[in-house]
Amino acid sequence: MEAPRSWNNSAEDYPMNDLNQHPNNSVTDPATQLTNTDHISDVHQSNDAHDVGESLLSGHSGYNPEAPYVTGTGQVRYQNSPTRPANGEDFFGDQRNLPGDDDQNFYTNPNDSFVAQEMPSAIGAHGALRRRATRKIKLIQGGQGSVLSANYPVPSAIKNAVQPQYIDVENGTNEFSEMRYTAVTCDPNDFTLMNGYTLRPHIYNRHTELLIAITYYNEDKILFARTLHGVMKNVRDIVNLKKSRFWTQGSAAWEKIVVCLVFDGFEKADAGVLDLLTTVGVYQDGVLKQDVDGKETTAHVFEFTTQLSITPDLQLARPSPNADDSDNLPPVQLLFCLKQKNTKKINSHRWLFNAFGRILNPEVTILIDAGTKPGPRSLLALWEAFYNDKNLGGACGEIHAMLGPRNSKLLNPLVAVQNFEYKISNVLDKPLESSFGYVTVLPGAFSAYRFRAIMGRPLEQYFHGDHTLLSGKKSINNMNIFKKNMFLAEDRILCFELVVKEGQNWHLSYVKAAKGETDVPEGPAEFLSQRRRWLNGSFAASLYSLIHFGRMYKSGHSLIRMIIFHFQLLYNIANVVFSWFSLSSYWLTTTVIMDLVGTPVVASEYHGWPFGDTASPIFNHIIQYIYLAFVIIQFIVALGNRPKGSQVTYLVSFVVFGFIQLYVIILSFYLVYRALRTPIGDQIDTSSGAAFFESMFGGTGVAGVILLALITIYGLNYLASFLYLDPWHMFHSFPQYIILASTYINILMVYAFNNWHDVSWGTKGSDQSEKLPSANVIKDLKSGHEMVEEEEMQQVDIDQKFQETVLRTLSPVAVEVVVETKEVDDTYKSFRTRLVVSWILSNMLVVWIVTSDDFAFLGVGEASTTRTPIYFRFLLYATAFLSIIRFVGFLWFIGRTNIMYCFAKR
Repeated sequence: MEAPRSWNNSAEDYPMNDLNQHPNNSVTDPATQLTNTDHISDVHQSNDAHDVGESLLSGHSGYNPEAPYVTGTGQVRYQNSPTRPANGEDFFGDQRNLPGDDDQNFYTNPNDSFVAQEMPSAIGAHGALRRRATRKIKLIQGGQGSVLSANYPVPSAIKNAVQPQYIDVENGTNEFSEMRYTAVTCDPNDFTLMNGYTLRPHIYNRHTELLIAITYYNEDKILFARTLHGVMKNVRDIVNLKKSRFWTQGSAAWEKIVVCLVFDGFEKADAGVLDLLTTVGVYQDGVLKQDVDGKETTAHVFEFTTQLSITPDLQLARPSPNADDSDNLPPVQLLFCLKQKNTKKINSHRWLFNAFGRILNPEVTILIDAGTKPGPRSLLALWEAFYNDKNLGGACGEIHAMLGPRNSKLLNPLVAVQNFEYKISNVLDKPLESSFGYVTVLPGAFSAYRFRAIMGRPLEQYFHGDHTLLSGKKSINNMNIFKKNMFLAEDRILCFELVVKEGQNWHLSYVKAAKGETDVPEGPAEFLSQRRRWLNGSFAASLYSLIHFGRMYKSGHSLIRMIIFHFQLLYNIANVVFSWFSLSSYWLTTTVIMDLVGTPVVASEYHGWPFGDTASPIFNHIIQYIYLAFVIIQFIVALGNRPKGSQVTYLVSFVVFGFIQLYVIILSFYLVYRALRTPIGDQIDTSSGAAFFESMFGGTGVAGVILLALITIYGLNYLASFLYLDPWHMFHSFPQYIILASTYINILMVYAFNNWHDVSWGTKGSDQSEKLPSANVIKDLKSGHEMVEEEEMQQVDIDQKFQETVLRTLSPVAVEVVVETKEVDDTYKSFRTRLVVSWILSNMLVVWIVTSDDFAFLGVGEASTTRTPIYFRFLLYATAFLSIIRFVGFLWFIGRTNIMYCFAKR
């Protein structure tokens, strides 16, 4: 057995501990000490009702742990029973009467805002004022003032759901019976032990090996349940390991894992998601505080350890009585951070890394966006990549599109196109970059980082994009428009900064075994809004990494790795250049193929095809005019309209460009057929090596160019996909991608560049928050301590409220139509104008040079007979060369992955 690893930080890392850890294993939860009713509670009402609540905690409460929920017509039913139990005996463990189907006053509208549900009602069940007990909570004194942190009892059904073997009676932990709430009134950077803030894993002296973070904005409860339940099943995969050299030694595996939920403002949070979190025990209505002694709350932190989960089909997953059942979910330590305001994703990551990460000090942090579903054992595969490679600083898994039941979403061409894009990136692009050691982007939706690798400069540069950091020369408000676009692809910045970290030799990798499923836009408007951020952000970030490549020489990479990075630098430069001139390339490809096939050639006895010598040129010219007209329309619409306001125009544009591309593909295949009517053997001169290459690839050779184009465009994609053992996208998605390929340039890139001034995420940050109860500080007359007085709910009230919450959680989702608004800063439009003009003029210059006949006086030659074939040969050869590089990188990645799998430690 190996001794548990000890992870040490480098000198430049943030300080991990501001106070000494507890010298022994005794549990000293500040919230537990401070809410001890013997010392600080002031109860003004009889606790008779508490006796009723005590019966709910006993083993004779009628609670049946084998009865999962199913969704119905608003009431809770057993899955194995066609009717509800008599007298209302159900999951909640008591004999109270449940409401009838026609009781309209019982159910809460799931569409009600969270804040409306948050405010506790003082009206009793029969309309009379209800008096409740109150308690005084002693505040923790920190370096920047008082900290409010308290424990709250969870509903009886949640306490009863815990399997007995996980309850540590000797240490007296309350993590299964009480939820811990902390009202944070400081910046994430000030969330330290010295300032009075702590977290339960630190209180319990637990080493956090894996910190799994789910970032959330406003997704509905089905999307959120898909992610959270997938994460909890992955935790179960780790806990169930029997032969692991790490997870089975020392403390229990589940104690080394923390799942952190970071919500970007409760104003936008879906009420159904908050009900879901209440159902699993990590959130409660009525405990949030607007401020503490006049100091505004910046985040609400909840902590609880649970064995409950909600499945994506809105059923409750809870453990069975059989302790050895491998399907039972293990305890999962949940850390829920509900930010007071909507301050965007980078700020959420600042809470994760600078606040919670410095206290928990995890070895590996996994980032997942709400809506992304991790596959079985995927999180374990990501962790194992770090465990087996000490120099691995970051990794990502395979993200694929969610295709719906029986792949029904593939009937939507936009979904099919994105599915192919994701798949071919996982087959060719990511393996190539992983072979280099520098993956240009680890998707924020499903990626992982070694915590001590990104600390220091990588995180400092990354957090320059935080909108809450408004002061300083490097703040986002003082950035130019280029840098602001760069932070639309902030994950690319983090990857680059990690690889070039001074004095370090961290590298990035792609993990094939880790898979995540995500939903993709299904309409043109959502597709354009997403790609505007991606294209502008990736273009700016790519230029940033190319310009600052010199910082690579200050890193600690080996000579061989540096040589490989230089080769990757040339590869990336070529990609940027081809991307810049792709607009003219598509236009030239379309017009030249039409002219070659449609224009009759008397000397070669080639007739116009497909409509004859007269009609074919006329038809082709009409198509070219339509093509050019719709390109101009894209510029006009992109400059003056929002995608949601021009959905019909964009839909028609996708259809028109798709039909034109399909027509060009048909002409291309006819061109291949016409070129190969003469047997290849008759076209090749084998008298010498030089004669062979001249006849194959020279000025007169045609067969070599055609074969090379077919192999690199089609053959390598099919071959690589079969070797990857995942070829199905080549059959159900590749045809749609080929047909709509031109729209990526003519529509998406035109829209992106024309909206370069728009640096929003499509979600507007909010500095406003609805009013919550305040925590007014008072002085205790006996002890002199600062305290906060609040109402104390009895157990019976907690259980009653919980029952209503569960009913809302398991009810179907009501679809809400959200109207997006966008504000444009006019000061950015001048840069946008220069960018678009430069792009258009440079592409027009290429078209003019290749096709114009006005260069004869320079001795350059006639356009259609000399320059056009040379340009297309260069284009085909360059494309083929890049494709071959991708394929070679793929082969290296597959071979290395299979070999390393045989020797990997687990």
